[in-house]
Amino acid sequence: MALIDTYRNNMNRKREELSKLSQDKSNLSAKIPPLNSKIISAKKAVSQTKSSSTIQSKLREIEQAHKSLADIDKKIADIDKKYSSKEKEFINEEKRFKLEEEKVNKKRLQDNERQLRTITQSLQYQDYMQRHLSAEINMLKKVPEKITVLFFATNPKDTSRLRLDEEVRSIQEMIRKSEHRDSISFESRWAVRSFDILQAINELNPDVIHFSGHGAASTELILENTDGSAKYIPKETITQTIMTSSDKIHLIIFNTCFSDEQAQLVKEHVDAAIGMVTSISDLGACIFSAQFYSSLGFGLTLKKAFDQAIAALALDNPNDHNTPVLYVRDGIDPDNMYIVKPKKDML
Repeated sequence: MALIDTYRNNMNRKREELSKLSQDKSNLSAKIPPLNSKIISAKKAVSQTKSSSTIQSKLREIEQAHKSLADIDKKIADIDKKYSSKEKEFINEEKRFKLEEEKVNKKRLQDNERQLRTITQSLQYQDYMQRHLSAEINMLKKVPEKITVLFFATNPKDTSRLRLDEEVRSIQEMIRKSEHRDSISFESRWAVRSFDILQAINELNPDVIHFSGHGAASTELILENTDGSAKYIPKETITQTIMTSSDKIHLIIFNTCFSDEQAQLVKEHVDAAIGMVTSISDLGACIFSAQFYSSLGFGLTLKKAFDQAIAALALDNPNDHNTPVLYVRDGIDPDNMYIVKPKKDML
């Protein structure tokens, strides 16, 4: 039983006891007038008779009536004493009840406020999820049914030999094994010179551009001169080139050494860019690219595809797994960015 119910029951019991005491006092008080009348009548009879027996009889009646009145007065006094005590007990129980009632009401108010906050938070969360889902659906609707990946491969004759053909072979094989292989068109350009970049972009209007080859510690991208020797392209020049290119480009990958700053600059003009914070091995570059495009081919988000490519590096070539970095433009959430449209039942 709750404490407030105990106090309420105690109050009701004390109230009933007070009511009974009042009734008992009332019943006793009702006996006083008849006794007083009896005394008056007996005294009158004594004054009007000369019979000693009658006088004695009436005096006994008067004495008995006075005795009864005295008993009644004593009982009433006892009742008054008990009533006073019970009244104090009732007042104390009433105070306890009111204090407990205030606590209960305060707790009920707090519970109501807590419940209201919970409902409000739930409604806010539902509204957020609805807006989030709506934004994701709208974003997915903008993802093309088919994308073009433009792969630029450069390995000048005066640089160390790279197995770029193995990287391309691995990427194409993983795309063929992916669920949405028909959604990805993979185009490659080899021995790339500076003027080849815009030419290929204008021809193919790609969604993804991938640079693979050498990068310099001074952050330049290495292309080829007409004689096949290395040509160093500053990161600012690459950024300017991208700025003048198609606005259809969503992602640029610099799978070249020391391309971190290039990715940071370029991501201001495309949705996302991937670069390397230091040198990356031939094997590491191949593993990362193959797994990344495989994950995209299964309709995963950009962030999920990037994370799986990093995981593949950690498994097969751990020395390189901290090298790739992903950058996105302000306002872009990589966890909700798709390059390849996922299954229709996700829309």
